Amino acid sequence: MICSKRLLIIIVVLASCQGRQQKASISCESNLPSRFSVKEDKKHPGMVWIEGGAYRMGGDNTQAQPDEYPKHSVSVNGFWMDKTEVTNAQFALFVKATGYVTTAERKPDWEQLKKDLPPGTPRPDESLLVPASLVFAPPSHPVALDDYSQWWAWKQGASWKHPHGPGSDLKGKESYPVVQVSWEDAIAYCKWAGKRLPTEAEWEYAARGGLKDSVYPWGNEEVQHGRHKGNFWDGHFPDKNTESDQFYYTAPVASYFPNGYGLYDMAGNVWEWCADYYDYGYYKQVPEGTKDPKGPAKSYDPDEPFAKKRVIRGGSFLCNESYCTGYRVSRRMKTTEDSGLEHLGFRCVSDK
Repeated sequence: MICSKRLLIIIVVLASCQGRQQKASISCESNLPSRFSVKEDKKHPGMVWIEGGAYRMGGDNTQAQPDEYPKHSVSVNGFWMDKTEVTNAQFALFVKATGYVTTAERKPDWEQLKKDLPPGTPRPDESLLVPASLVFAPPSHPVALDDYSQWWAWKQGASWKHPHGPGSDLKGKESYPVVQVSWEDAIAYCKWAGKRLPTEAEWEYAARGGLKDSVYPWGNEEVQHGRHKGNFWDGHFPDKNTESDQFYYTAPVASYFPNGYGLYDMAGNVWEWCADYYDYGYYKQVPEGTKDPKGPAKSYDPDEPFAKKRVIRGGSFLCNESYCTGYRVSRRMKTTEDSGLEHLGFRCVSDK
């Protein structure tokens, strides 16, 4: 499940106004095929060529949510895609070259923020309107999974440079995926790199790795069976992680085997921004056989109807069968454009 900056602020505001915690429930969650060859060239370092084609987009098993239906046929043109999620080292080069300041490093603009909130939402205390971001703060005991404010905290000073908040840094984590970056930050990086964010249709096509109607990037073998397939939450979420995959938080990119297209971490590690707006009922509006869909014209999430949201894909190190099956290739998730989270990053694509 994904919480947005705006929704967490609402929770905090309502808690202070009503003297209680406001709960928010938002739906969130083999062998490599040898017939696929990985294509890379000197003009696109760190990227692989994804040959375009048609596929059936949408849910493949009983875990699929309503917004993953109906399953429908679409096609995408060929494109280049980063083999891995953008790393801290890569993002640092961008910041050094441009002087860019990320969303989390800026004070929130309440006049802008309230446009995406329900009318009459009270202004938060000034202590909340500070440069900050959302960090994972696990409880020490089991909690109900319909109240994510029990394991997310709005922490001043958290940013891509300090992903867990003040006191944390990136030393030794140059090859880890950059996190705490908003959709706006991802777009800025892509423009600097001469690339763009993938559409939701491109992302799912790439994640499937050439497999037909499979649940995961590696096929249909369940996550808990066989060798480790990605960086997920092992154990009881959110209070106990056995770390059987060796990682509690993020893992260095490419720590696990790639899918059939040579792409790493298309399931788990961090969620990844897509270019598209999120619309809960969008799949019902897409004609069969649509070529290169770009997503809906505007955002609509019934859980937060006033918020403008973008699609995110792929799941993260917090995904677990009991809570969020975001590592399924068809799993759709969404969050507001300004959201920074400890398990949210991105990768880029480039046209031919």
